[in-house]
Amino acid sequence: MSESGLKRSLGLFDVVSLVVGTIVGADIYIAASFGAGFLGPSSIFAWIIAGFMAIIIAMCFAECSSLVPRVGGPYSYAREAFGDLTGFLAGWSLLISAWSAIAVFPLAFVSYLLYFYPAMSGWEQTVIKFLFVLFLTFVNYRGVKGAGKLNDVLTVLKIAPIFILTLIGIAFFILNPSNLVSHFTPVSPLGFGGLGSALVLIFWAYVGFELVTVPSDEIIDAKRTIPRAILMGMGIVTLFYVLTNFVIIGTVPWKELAASSAPLALAGYAVMGSIGAIFLTLGALFSISGSDEAGILSSARIPYAMAGDGLLPQAFSKVHPKYGTPYVSLIVQNSVTLVAAIFGTISQLIVISVFTLLFCYLLTCVSVFPLRKKFEGGIKLPWIVPALGILICIYMMTQCNLNQIVTGVVLIALGIPIFWRYATGEEIEAVKRDMVMGRGMFSRWVMYPEKALAHFLVHLYSILRKIYVLFFSRS
Repeated sequence: MSESGLKRSLGLFDVVSLVVGTIVGADIYIAASFGAGFLGPSSIFAWIIAGFMAIIIAMCFAECSSLVPRVGGPYSYAREAFGDLTGFLAGWSLLISAWSAIAVFPLAFVSYLLYFYPAMSGWEQTVIKFLFVLFLTFVNYRGVKGAGKLNDVLTVLKIAPIFILTLIGIAFFILNPSNLVSHFTPVSPLGFGGLGSALVLIFWAYVGFELVTVPSDEIIDAKRTIPRAILMGMGIVTLFYVLTNFVIIGTVPWKELAASSAPLALAGYAVMGSIGAIFLTLGALFSISGSDEAGILSSARIPYAMAGDGLLPQAFSKVHPKYGTPYVSLIVQNSVTLVAAIFGTISQLIVISVFTLLFCYLLTCVSVFPLRKKFEGGIKLPWIVPALGILICIYMMTQCNLNQIVTGVVLIALGIPIFWRYATGEEIEAVKRDMVMGRGMFSRWVMYPEKALAHFLVHLYSILRKIYVLFFSRS
């Protein structure tokens, strides 16, 4: 048993499954074409580099988690290292990133729906976005149980098409090697001047790795298991992404890929014809719906928890008397993200999400050094790891264009007056006490994922285990 009273029952295989299951989702359906526009076929290298960067930052999260074992998450790491305001800004930037990411999925849903209805007008696209958000809002408004059941169905449907495409694509290359060579020649027609911009967009597909450091109290030998699981899990994810993009680039001309907002549909058509395109498009629609549903569910709990601890207006902490859901937080969040989905673009929203998330990651990487002095024990990674993490975050943030940087900085800075209004005096002292004791709604949120999200990951683990038993245990 851990100090918190939770049973340590998650072993290495369990945690690796959580890493893979948390990261792999709809992102690959969206981000697969981004690199082609900046790098051509050599965008495959950007996927490898982005995976390496994510591993470095994830290791910093692992060390912070081992040094502050009772409370997980960048909010607590930055607060312990640099004080209340810095901690609040870490949590605030995490919220902005989550809301920006949620706004991407209605746009992506419409992009793949255009395969079936290419003549869709602008106002029809707006209506589809509205109905898409309204439906998922309704599912979450009615309660966690319904949302969890929807996740159970969508989990299987979102990953299977990509696996099938990759396997068939590799077989296609073996039978048609000339096709592969022609699509990868020349390897770098655009040079590498767009590498930074490509990395920012591609990095979005790797985020989510930090969640595995949260339930450390439930992991067997967490100090050894977490870093090993991160390395193995991120290695699997990177390999999967690289193979998938290798198939996509090898089957679709890079110029055509760069102009597409539905890259998996093109790859499906190239490998399996019309049936493949329909199959991958349906997979994308299910995957995008599932990822947005899970994002809405978990992200709505952030302002709810922060308001419950006095860090945001109390209206966000209201719970529906019948359904027991944070309906005010849910409605405000989805209204904001719907407006962003109507007026923004996929790349704009992803860059804002990544920029604000990198600020949160930067604070975590920097926090490693003061936390080492403040707390004993921990993983104690070589100093080069957090140093590289800091450099990676700064480099990636500077690769955004000036307008995106200004927008991100302004959104993060908006948290300062909110902090001084709601998080000073008795409120912040109460939160600090609760954080130390592992209590309080926001404390519980950063310690453990929302119960429904945890249930989702458990179901995902169960599915992965069944797949493992079905395909590998007999060999």
